[in-house]
Amino acid sequence: MDFGILDGSIYSEGEIITGNLYIKNGKIDTISPSYLACKETYDAKGKLVLPGFIDPHVHFQLTVGENTSADDFYTGSIKAALGGITTFIDFLDPIKTTTELSKAFDLRREQAKKSVIDYGFHTTIAQPIENASVMMKASLQKGIPTLKLFTTYASSERRTEDRYIDELLKHSKELQTRILIHAENDSMILEGKGIEVSEHEWARPALAERTEVLKLAEMTKYRDGLLYIVHLSAGSTARRFRENYHELLHKNIILESCPHYFLWDDSVYKEKQGYLWTMTPPLRSKEEKEILHQEIGQIDIIATDHCPFESVLKNKIYTSEIPMGVGGVQYAFGVMYALYGPSIIPKFTENPARVHGLYPQKGTLMPGADADIVIFEDGPIYSLEEEGNIYHHTQVKGKIKAVFSRGRMIVENGEFKGNQGTYVERRLNE
Repeated sequence: MDFGILDGSIYSEGEIITGNLYIKNGKIDTISPSYLACKETYDAKGKLVLPGFIDPHVHFQLTVGENTSADDFYTGSIKAALGGITTFIDFLDPIKTTTELSKAFDLRREQAKKSVIDYGFHTTIAQPIENASVMMKASLQKGIPTLKLFTTYASSERRTEDRYIDELLKHSKELQTRILIHAENDSMILEGKGIEVSEHEWARPALAERTEVLKLAEMTKYRDGLLYIVHLSAGSTARRFRENYHELLHKNIILESCPHYFLWDDSVYKEKQGYLWTMTPPLRSKEEKEILHQEIGQIDIIATDHCPFESVLKNKIYTSEIPMGVGGVQYAFGVMYALYGPSIIPKFTENPARVHGLYPQKGTLMPGADADIVIFEDGPIYSLEEEGNIYHHTQVKGKIKAVFSRGRMIVENGEFKGNQGTYVERRLNE
């Protein structure tokens, strides 16, 4: 064997087994209690051996207006690798036609060549003018079975109307394309100048999310479609899903949320540096955050929506002047593990792999899968010391000791050792 990870507690489809994991030609070859001949070995005794994490929602090198996010594909993917992420999915720039799709795809592929871990893309549409099924088929030809859209941002011509969404949902199961939606009720949102940071949640209330996603759920039920709500922010939204659409959850309807909605509430917007926590949707009330914790079972996937901007760009009085987004790829697993322990693992591994068409190549340690592996050492909860970072003083549990990408160790004891990522075509397996 090329590499042996010995005596670890191996996570396999929800079970923990003690044994040895062997790698050959960049793939997981064997899991066995036996000790086989290897060129190299790693002593994993007392540590968890996990599938590499998958973050299906990042924004590297994203330009919004005059501002570009702080991490490009190189710096962002290194941070992701340090956080145990071995595959991420970014977004193409918004398009209206299939001609624009090809241009957006080529541009993003070129930018992503700098990534140090594997990656894919979601197609993003905004007020599209071409037939829905044609757009979906064109996306599939690029190896992209996921289309992302917005029900808000009409003022910047990014909103997609309900009738078009209905067409997408109608064809989604037939074409095996899942529809990802940033869901906020546009008519309930206040935009424009004069809204201060302290009013950010008030201007984009939880009710705007809840009413929009319940409407989308009803459309999905009617069409027997494939829906995916990105960055769900309000606990009451998840609760309403459970109460009204429980038979569709985890199948027709997938819910994604982000660590920041579990860690902070909208009281931070009243603090002096509250602008650092500005993102859309915004952080919610303390009550909404507590309900979200209670409804963690409805959340299929934890993603980061990683999109940090330099603090000098965010240090403004009014939200209209602030580029929205925060970071998180380096810290996501540790902070969520501190909250939920091992039960959070599937939301970083097999769930995103299955939902986004990466399974069984990714998200599992079954023989034949890519040897994307995280060696994780559990331990006491401790406080992160990251001055100038929103994660400063957050509670973390355990440490990532090593990360493998396609059988190569790319992180060891917090140090990135170099690697080159690969574009991964995806196909849904509903």
